[in-house]
Amino acid sequence: MVKSVRLHAIIHGRVQGVYFRDSTRQTAKRLGLTGWVRNLPGGAVEVTAEGPRPALEMLLAFLRVGPPDARVDAVDVDWPPTGGEFAAFSIRP
Repeated sequence: MVKSVRLHAIIHGRVQGVYFRDSTRQTAKRLGLTGWVRNLPGGAVEVTAEGPRPALEMLLAFLRVGPPDARVDAVDVDWPPTGGEFAAFSIRP
């Protein structure tokens, strides 16, 4: 069995209104990850994802670039303990 880990990231830049959340959801789903993505009031996007570390690293590579209309200025990343409470990857309000 592959060990599951958790990625938590805050993405800064022009990341709202450019399909960042939906692109992140599609990428996470393709990678077989669970978790969520949401917009933050200050204009950033927050992501929490769980799955195998290599798949999370691929998601992180996507988050550092984003979809075509996005401009990612910075990504704050941490690796908190895995909670295991997600059944799928969703967009949160």
